[in-house]
Amino acid sequence: MSIRNALVAALMLFGLSFTSYAHAGGMFNGDIYMISRDLNETFRGSHKIYQRKAKGLIEVQYCGRSYWVRYATVAWTQLEVEQRFVVRVESNWGKGWRPICANPEQQVNLARLGISEDPRVVMQNDGATVNRVNRFAAIRDSFRPAAGDKPTKSYHAN
Repeated sequence: MSIRNALVAALMLFGLSFTSYAHAGGMFNGDIYMISRDLNETFRGSHKIYQRKAKGLIEVQYCGRSYWVRYATVAWTQLEVEQRFVVRVESNWGKGWRPICANPEQQVNLARLGISEDPRVVMQNDGATVNRVNRFAAIRDSFRPAAGDKPTKSYHAN
C-alpha cells in the first residue's frame, strides 16, 4: 500500500468515526440555532441554542434531543410563530443550514416551563419577573412593630 493510499484510508476512517461519534452522542457538528423564516424561507432572525449546560440556561427537549436555551429564546419563538413565521431548530457546519427539528413551539413554551407572563416581558427580562427585595427596605421593615405591638418607650421621650 502506498503512503498516499494509507493517508486517504486513515482520513476516511477518522471522518467516519468522528461522524458516527457526533451522531451517536446526540451532538451535531457546528452551531445550532433557533431560526425564524418567512413564508418564502427568507431569514428573519435567530437565537443560539446550546448542547451543553451553562449558567443562565435551562434544559429543554426538541424532537427528543436535549438542548440548553435562555428563557428569552422560548419567548422569542412564541412571538415569531404568533406573527406567522416558520421557526425551526437548524444546524450549520459549513455546508449550509440544515433543519434538525420543526415546530419547536409545540414542544416547549413558557406555559410548560411554568411561566404565565407575556412573552414580551420574558424576553425583556430573560426570564420571569421576580419580586426582588430591596435589602434596605427589608432591614427597615424588620424594625417596624407588628400590628398590635406597641413600641418600647425611650428614655429620650418626655
